[in-house]
Amino acid sequence: MRSRVPSKFSVSKARVIQRELSKRVIREDAFDFSKLRYIAGVDVAYTDEMAVGAVSVHEFPSLSQVEVKTAIVKAVFPYIPTLLSFREVYPVISAIKKLEANPDIFMVDGHGLAHPYRLGFASHLGVILGKPTIGVAKKLLCGKIEKLPKKTGEYTLIRDDDEVVGAALLTKKGQKPVYVSIGHMISLETAIKIVSITARKYKIPEPIRAAHQAANEAKRTYIMQRQN
Repeated sequence: MRSRVPSKFSVSKARVIQRELSKRVIREDAFDFSKLRYIAGVDVAYTDEMAVGAVSVHEFPSLSQVEVKTAIVKAVFPYIPTLLSFREVYPVISAIKKLEANPDIFMVDGHGLAHPYRLGFASHLGVILGKPTIGVAKKLLCGKIEKLPKKTGEYTLIRDDDEVVGAALLTKKGQKPVYVSIGHMISLETAIKIVSITARKYKIPEPIRAAHQAANEAKRTYIMQRQN
């Protein structure tokens, strides 16, 4: 069930905010990634009316889990395609605020620049936090690729109106690629490298995979408690 539209909601106002935030996205490395220590993955799960934000922090490069937090909040923003970041930012930031660790970068289950308005969830979150972010999505939202990569570690650029907005990266042989894009404060080249390093056993990078598991576990616990 989708949450009801807030009485003061306006798609046009959200678009204005979206366009303004997109202008603030930094598309180059604005952090010394040779000093990368903590990397976090984020994800969101939903019940009928609640949103479950999750963040999982991992030491880099070992990827051992350092900390995981979840937050369950009212899903006040409606489901609207290309405006999903407005719906997901609040529950994720609610979980991030609980952290003791200070992640250097966040990996997001969603798009960054590879978005029709150049402000997917990864970019929106990065601009708000003032932190480097990477978008890692399972489906292509906009743009085209000439051909799919065939070997693990290979990638093909995603172009939208002649602009490079991301890359289709093959992280696991025999599976479909993931779609990597700049979130904020990082170059596409560095984003691809970090996704390749963190997707070791599975198609999805370990920090995002762990956040996904945490969000769904918190969701199951919440539903069981409500039923008892």
